[in-house]
Amino acid sequence: MDALDVARWQFGVTTVYHFLFVPLTIGLSILVAILQTLWHRTGNERYLKLTKFYGKLFLINFAMGVVTGIVQEFQFGMNWSDYSRFVGDIFGAPLAIEALVAFFLESTFIGLWIFGWDRLPKRLHLASIWAAAIGTNLSAYFILAANSFMQNPVGYRFNPTTGRAELTDFFAVLTNKVALVTFPHTLAGSFLVAGSLIVAVGLWHVIRNSDSADTGAYRFATKFGSWVVLISSALVMVTGDIQGKIMTDVQPMKMAAAEGLYTTESPASFSVLTVGSLDGSRELFAIKLPYLLSFLATGDPNGTVRGINDLQAQYASQYGAGSYTPIIPVTYWSFRFMIALGMAAAAIALLVLWTQRKGRTPTSKWLLRAGLVMPVLPLLANSFGWIFTEMGRQPWIVFGEMLTRNGVSRTVSLAEVLTSFTAFTLIYAALAVVEFKLLVRYAKAGVPDLTPAPEPVDTDDAERPLAFAY
Repeated sequence: MDALDVARWQFGVTTVYHFLFVPLTIGLSILVAILQTLWHRTGNERYLKLTKFYGKLFLINFAMGVVTGIVQEFQFGMNWSDYSRFVGDIFGAPLAIEALVAFFLESTFIGLWIFGWDRLPKRLHLASIWAAAIGTNLSAYFILAANSFMQNPVGYRFNPTTGRAELTDFFAVLTNKVALVTFPHTLAGSFLVAGSLIVAVGLWHVIRNSDSADTGAYRFATKFGSWVVLISSALVMVTGDIQGKIMTDVQPMKMAAAEGLYTTESPASFSVLTVGSLDGSRELFAIKLPYLLSFLATGDPNGTVRGINDLQAQYASQYGAGSYTPIIPVTYWSFRFMIALGMAAAAIALLVLWTQRKGRTPTSKWLLRAGLVMPVLPLLANSFGWIFTEMGRQPWIVFGEMLTRNGVSRTVSLAEVLTSFTAFTLIYAALAVVEFKLLVRYAKAGVPDLTPAPEPVDTDDAERPLAFAY
C-alpha cells in the first residue's frame, strides 16, 4: 500500500458519502417548489403543510451536503496536486461559475425562503424557492461539465512546455456530449431518490396514523411521490440508453468492462451473469440475452461491440505498455446493481399506487417495510452509478491524457494521507449519525400545525422573548 492507494480510497469514500446528499437535495428542491406552487395556486392548506414538512427535510439534507462537499475542494490540492495543475485551466471557469453564480443563487434564496415566511409577499416567497432550486440544478450542471471533461476531453490543447491542458473553447466544455446526457440522467436519478423519500415518509404516516386529521395530506404525498418515482424511472432508462451509446463512442473500454465482454462481437449479447478468470482476461461462464448489447451500445441489434482484449491491445499500442483495463468485477456488478436497485424502487412505487386505488388505505406491514427501505434503493443505485462511471474510466484520471497514478501529489507521504483519511472517515461517520437522527426525528413529527398561536395579553414588545420559528 502506498500514498496513491490511500489517496484513491479517501477520494472515493468522501465523494460517495457526499453524493448521498446530492441527489436528494437536487430532487427535493424542485418537488418542494412544486408543492408550494400548488398551495399558491389552490390555497389548499394541505399543500402548505407538505411544503413546510418536506422543506424541513430538504434543509437538513442541504446543510449536510454543503459541509461534506467542502472537503472535495481541499482534496484536489492536498492529494492530487499534479492532477489539479493539469486540469486547473479547464476546471477554473466552470467551477468558478458554479461557486460564484449557482451556489450563491442557491444559498441566498434559500435564506430568503427560510426567513421569508409571512414576511415576504407570497409570490416573491414562492419565487425564492424556485430560484434556489434553479441554482441547485445549475450548480449540478457546471460540476458535471467539469467531470465530463475527465470522461471525454474537449475544448483544450496540451501545452508540452508547462505540461498542462489549456482551455481553448469554453463553450465546447459546457456542451460536451457527455455532459449533455449525464445532466438529465443525473437529474432523473435525483427525482427518483427524492420521490422515494416522499413516498416512504408519507406511507409511514398513512399506515401508522390512519386516523390522523392529516391523513389526506399524507395520502396525497404517497401518490405524488410514487408518480414522481415512476416518471423519473422512465426518464432514467431513456437517458441511460442514450448515455450508453455515447459511452460506447468515447470510452469503449468502459462499455466492454460493464458487460464483461472480452472478445469483439457482432451481434453482441447482453450478459445477465458472467464468471471470468481470476486474472480478468477471459470469460469462463455466462448467461446472455442475444442482440441486446449491440442495441444498447450502438442502436443496431447487429452492431459491433469491441471487446476488452482487443481494446487493451489497441491502447497498449497507442499509449505505451501497461494495463488499460479497469477492475472488471467492480464495473460489471456496479452497473447491474445500479439498474436493479432503481427498478426495485419503481416496483415499490407501483405497488403503493395499487394499494391506494379507489380510495383504499394500505395496512400491510410488509408494504410499510418496503416503503421504509425504498429511499435507500435509488440512493444506492445513484452511488453505484458513480462508482461505475469513475472506476470504469481507470486507469485514466483524464481519459487518454493523464493516468491516475500521475495525478497524485508527489510530496504527500503515506502517513499524511492516512491521517487525513482516518480523520475524514470518522467525522463523516459522526455526521451520518446526525443526519439520520435529524431526518427520522422530523419525519416522525409529521406535518406542522398551522393553527395560529394566540396573541399574548401583554403586547409590550420589550417584554416578549425572541424566538425563531420555521
